[in-house]
Amino acid sequence: MLGTHSLGVFAATVFVVNATPGVDMMFTLARTLRHGVAGGLVAALGVAAGCVVHTLVAAFGLAALLAASGTAFALVKWAGAAYLVWLAIGMLRASGSAAEVAAPTVERAASPGLWQLFRQGVLTNVLNPKIAIFFLALLPQFIDAGAPDKLLAFLFLGAWFVVQGALFLVAFVLLVAPLRRWRASPAWRRGLNAAGAAIFVWLAARLALVERT
Repeated sequence: MLGTHSLGVFAATVFVVNATPGVDMMFTLARTLRHGVAGGLVAALGVAAGCVVHTLVAAFGLAALLAASGTAFALVKWAGAAYLVWLAIGMLRASGSAAEVAAPTVERAASPGLWQLFRQGVLTNVLNPKIAIFFLALLPQFIDAGAPDKLLAFLFLGAWFVVQGALFLVAFVLLVAPLRRWRASPAWRRGLNAAGAAIFVWLAARLALVERT
């Protein structure tokens, strides 16, 4: 189809990639538990939009720059790590805020808008250079050598990845959303925020230590 092959294997590979815990999954989980189904779905859509950016970047060869240039790779890598730390700081502030344990109306008023959650999802995904290189390394393996239009085949596989990944995150949001019904004590809620912040710091450190392959 459109100069591609082994689409069943490709779909299975995409599923494994999506099901492996990482920055995108942890971000979506945190936003779902904090802001409910709507917040989780918008965060997931932001992640999917980030994957669209990576698809276009890889398709038009800019990902090759990240693979070839240590400076470009390092700049994007450190920007991504800094953004994750910034998110962690926000969660730590929330864990120690009196407004966080106040009445539900106060909490809703302090919640970020859906557009902000969407932007966070986009940036969390885009500022990870390994995803761009992953697209550049994975997608060509499923393009026929004799494909008449390799760019079209690449974009088709990228779109497949985006749609399947978005559907996976939507299902994930719906699966974990019922956990919000558990009425945790203020101490537990502060602890969960602190734990989420620690996870983002760990992910930032892991991203910062990534080397080009």
